[in-house]
Amino acid sequence: MDTDEKKSKPSVRERANAIREFRCKNLIAVLENPSDVQNIGTVIRNVNALGVEKVYVVDPHRTLPDDWQELREAKRVSKTSVSAVKWTFVRRFDSTDECFDYLESKKFKSIVTSPHVKGKTSIFLDEGDYTTHHKLAVWFGSEAIGISDRAVERSDMCVCIPMFGMVESLNLGTSSGIVLYEVAKQRRAYQSQYRWRDHRRKREKPLPTVMPHRE
Repeated sequence: MDTDEKKSKPSVRERANAIREFRCKNLIAVLENPSDVQNIGTVIRNVNALGVEKVYVVDPHRTLPDDWQELREAKRVSKTSVSAVKWTFVRRFDSTDECFDYLESKKFKSIVTSPHVKGKTSIFLDEGDYTTHHKLAVWFGSEAIGISDRAVERSDMCVCIPMFGMVESLNLGTSSGIVLYEVAKQRRAYQSQYRWRDHRRKREKPLPTVMPHRE
């Protein structure tokens, strides 16, 4: 083992220890039928950078491998995620219902990002309280057609990003970054003060909410 390798391993371990308290527990980003592998990598990068715990991908065309280790080594995903896939847990599902069934079996509540849908509670992103549920999954639709009617039907709420331009659409990488930033910010502030399973019982010593600047 050369000197550089010896130096790199402790630094990676130290970084992992430093960010542990900032990870958003029980927060999952779900991508439903994404049509572009590069965009999957971009979302994985967002998820890792923002401290979201996991990524689930509804992938009926089997674009991704089932094996996480194999996915971590896939160059087309690793490149666009800037290697974040190596540090982010990703799981694929064959269908929307399969993913919902699994999430519900684990007591997760789901919200979908979508414009207003009749018959479903719909709010602007900044109007929501994303600390209500201990376990939360945030769904994002495909670049081509958006979120499916089935996902909307099975979700608890729809969330949309307020937009004020002539073009009222954002790509998957941008929209996921905006939404997950707000959700993760709220949940990180909450878990700094409270323990999720203690029904808003305050911590004796709050956790930090902001990483110190790296030298």
